[in-house]
Amino acid sequence: MDVALRLANADLDGLTGLRAALHDEPWWSERCGQSDLVALRETRGALREVLGAVVRGDGDAVLAGVNRLLTEHPPQPRLSGHSGDWHIHVASPDAPPATEVAAAAAWGVAQGVVRHETERWGACDAADCGNYFLDLSTNRAKRFCSARCANRVHVAAFRSRQQDS
Repeated sequence: MDVALRLANADLDGLTGLRAALHDEPWWSERCGQSDLVALRETRGALREVLGAVVRGDGDAVLAGVNRLLTEHPPQPRLSGHSGDWHIHVASPDAPPATEVAAAAAWGVAQGVVRHETERWGACDAADCGNYFLDLSTNRAKRFCSARCANRVHVAAFRSRQQDS
């Protein structure tokens, strides 16, 4: 789910944005090239469509979109144990980073919808943001994708109230 959200919310104007989105996965980010960026822009668009449908509660669009992502980027799980760290890769070890990132994102959003259905997903309330998030708070009251967006909106509202008085 995390990779799917980071990719969907990424600024993919250049490799710097892609590498920033994949900072937790240096085995991808360090190998990403221009062809990966081009391929993942399309995946990002499809993820954003699916997440928009999830937030709207449009089950038919979620089903069609997630299944299309899984068809276009099928996970091919491989157990890996290099460096004594057991984990699963979702593509061949020789695959380009875009192949594995897209498969991980498709699988992640599918698992996220299964686990959290549509009620815990949201779009940031900051007017100039547009990011998606998964609300894992106890009271399901999350409105912003990050503390940065929340603080920016709250400070702007405070300043507006101060000017009005």
